[in-house]
Amino acid sequence: MFLTKAVARQEFLEARGARPRADGLLASAQQVLPDVYRIALYVSMGPEPQTGALIDWLLATHHEVLLPILYADNDLGWGVAPGAADLVPGRLGLSEPPIDLGSDAIATAELVICPAVAVARDGVRLGRGGGSYDRALARVRPGTPVWAAVYDTEIVDTLPHDEHDKPVDAALTPNRLVPLSTAGVA
Repeated sequence: MFLTKAVARQEFLEARGARPRADGLLASAQQVLPDVYRIALYVSMGPEPQTGALIDWLLATHHEVLLPILYADNDLGWGVAPGAADLVPGRLGLSEPPIDLGSDAIATAELVICPAVAVARDGVRLGRGGGSYDRALARVRPGTPVWAAVYDTEIVDTLPHDEHDKPVDAALTPNRLVPLSTAGVA
């Protein structure tokens, strides 16, 4: 068990950084994607599980993809993905859609796939520490599936968490979808 979120985050990020290469989520997502139209996703960076091919495939198969826009206060707005070539530079080196639909647009998603550093089997999601996704996930419609994108080694039994942390329903890895139990997690 990790004593603090900061220690857990540091350990997982160091292990992720030592990975030989980042694997993509396309193959596993193709096998488990529910019948939905609008999906909130993110543009991966560095050693995160790669989302580029997944975004391209979703757009090619006539899905609508919402991508985040990072605001100065670390909250997230959302815009429709126009295609990877049409993304614009955003804050902190992120690639973002050019048109902002606002922070509440995530409530229109039928599936949310969010980044995570690690997840616990009880649905606790460990993010990078800015709180952006906890705020965004609070706006997701009840009943909308929320998946955290991680590697298999980043699914653990327990993680430290705070009351404001929003749980996730499953972990999407490059190899599989792992359902998580969110019973008892606020």
